[in-house]
Amino acid sequence: MKYAKNQTSNIAVKIKSALFGVAVGDALGVPVEFKSRQTLKNNPVTGMMGYGTHNLPAGTWSDDSSLTFCLAEALTTEFDLNLIGQNFVNWYHHGFWTPRGNVFDIGIATKQAINRLATGERSDLAGGFDESCNGNGSLMRILPLLFQLLDKPIDERYELAKQVSSITHGHIRSVIACFYYLEFARQLFLGRDKFETYKSLQTEMPDHLNALSISPNEIKLFDRLFKENIYELTAQKIFSSGYVLHTLEASIWCLLTTDNYESAVLKAVNLGDDTDTTGAVTGGMAGLLYGIKKIPAKWIKQIARYDDIENLAERLTNKLAKC
Repeated sequence: MKYAKNQTSNIAVKIKSALFGVAVGDALGVPVEFKSRQTLKNNPVTGMMGYGTHNLPAGTWSDDSSLTFCLAEALTTEFDLNLIGQNFVNWYHHGFWTPRGNVFDIGIATKQAINRLATGERSDLAGGFDESCNGNGSLMRILPLLFQLLDKPIDERYELAKQVSSITHGHIRSVIACFYYLEFARQLFLGRDKFETYKSLQTEMPDHLNALSISPNEIKLFDRLFKENIYELTAQKIFSSGYVLHTLEASIWCLLTTDNYESAVLKAVNLGDDTDTTGAVTGGMAGLLYGIKKIPAKWIKQIARYDDIENLAERLTNKLAKC
């Protein structure tokens, strides 16, 4: 997709907003990862903090952002599943795209998939295909794929989401979650209202999934998004574990029940449990929706490897502008 100058400027801002949106939401959650909702209710996160769960300085992001940047890095050259997978291996084994030189957090399914990649498994077959392999490890890092599939037809968008999810998470449930997230993000990128987006996907997503003959039982699991107004639910009915569907629902709920980036990501983190991932997934969408200028500057300035992330965004923009 080749862009005119004004379009290139717009996509540059969107890419920066998405990448920093993920990293800031992630870093807000890192110090309180695994803390309960009740604990955070008594002592909520109100800004960027240091140390805590992983004993790391403020602004440190986790595997969520690392793997997001690994995917974005691969897309600065060409779309190649093997290159994406190799970047994941280089992250885990060699510290590539870590915030401070070492890996301090990794999900079980992601670790297993990366070990399979390291021994030569084909990238799109490395992820677990069992129902038990439905953690949020592919959802948390899928957002840069948005910029690869913007102008593609829906069949191709689905296939790309499936391929990139399957590097670490191959079960159809994780694939649907990634596809939904990317479709939501795509409409935000195109300037559509978040509630209009939510409503339109209630028709478009089930129609497409049914056309693909995906198991009705799997599609039904997404009914809170496909058939209900999830934003009308109370916090007590929103879950924030590491299960992919919980993360997706919580992130959409946080986005739809707030009206700015700061409120969205703080709401996500203060749900507790898998705080960094809920923060990262919410933060990516909120970054796209509100733009980088609406992400508190005091938070962005504390983000580890700020210059490297900015450079990555520029290189991804330049690559897309030339395609």
